[in-house]
Amino acid sequence: MNAQTSPENATAPTHRPPGAPVRSVDRALTVLSILARDGEATLSQMARELGVHKSTVGRLAEVLVHHDLVEAPDGAGGYRLGVGCLRLAGATAARLDLSLEAQPVCDELSAQIGETTNVAITRDGVAINVCQAEADTAVAMRNWIGQHTALHATSNGKVLLAHLSEEGRHAVFDAGLEPFTAHTLTRPTELTEELQRIRGRGWAYAVEEYEEGLNAVAAPVFDHSGAVIAGISVAGPSYRLPPDRLPDIREPVIRAADTLSRRLGHGGRR
Repeated sequence: MNAQTSPENATAPTHRPPGAPVRSVDRALTVLSILARDGEATLSQMARELGVHKSTVGRLAEVLVHHDLVEAPDGAGGYRLGVGCLRLAGATAARLDLSLEAQPVCDELSAQIGETTNVAITRDGVAINVCQAEADTAVAMRNWIGQHTALHATSNGKVLLAHLSEEGRHAVFDAGLEPFTAHTLTRPTELTEELQRIRGRGWAYAVEEYEEGLNAVAAPVFDHSGAVIAGISVAGPSYRLPPDRLPDIREPVIRAADTLSRRLGHGGRR
């Protein structure tokens, strides 16, 4: 939430310098740090360390308990970290595990094809690149790690979009399909048909749909439950990766996706 419109800021002095921390958030994070360090602590102990009144820490603790980030005392004990922290840690660990497991797969695929490979996930209606390998080519691609790209205009993005829920796909459509190039699919009916084909054949391609002169092929990556959690792609300039070469790239990309899926606990495609 923007600091100018947050409930916390509604009663805060308007002269607070830009970038200054929101005090209650800072204190709440300090409470979590204290509990992580000590295992458990009472309100009085945390108040002394924070240098505030016990009631102030009590209000912070109530909010943290409500979000399962802290457990209230059971008997004479103190507050402890809650299961919500485990969920947050698990989400972070899953992303880190994906990047870790993907790197050798990306390295091998990039060396085999001679082009850049990427692994991307989806968050909040965009694709986020979390792993990349560069081939030893004369003209290398830029670093895509951490960058957000449109789901409807990239090969990885279309793989991820094809496997979103219907509600998730409609949310992307409703947000608008930006025409990055003359080849970008911007009509919902046309894009829907393309996504159906992607689900059926198990791979996607993009021919100058996000950038002029950039082509790519991608395949879905599955987790242990069979859910699509990422896409892996090979991308390169159109003069090295022309449309008629894309079918040749398809099988190595699918094999790499299957390899990464197995590393994440998936039993293989049916």
